[in-house]
Amino acid sequence: MVELKAVIQLEDVHLAQAINYLEAYNMQIGLLINFGSPSLQFKRVMKPKRK
Repeated sequence: MVELKAVIQLEDVHLAQAINYLEAYNMQIGLLINFGSPSLQFKRVMKPKRK
């Protein structure tokens, strides 16, 4: 899953949204990319492990 954003700064809410997408689509890993800041930002996002 790749989530693209164009915001000044990535916030916790963006990370939470990406994790929700992973859970909804039953995917394990994703990439959150922000093009809105002065320099490119990206984060690797992993679905939390459930016991």
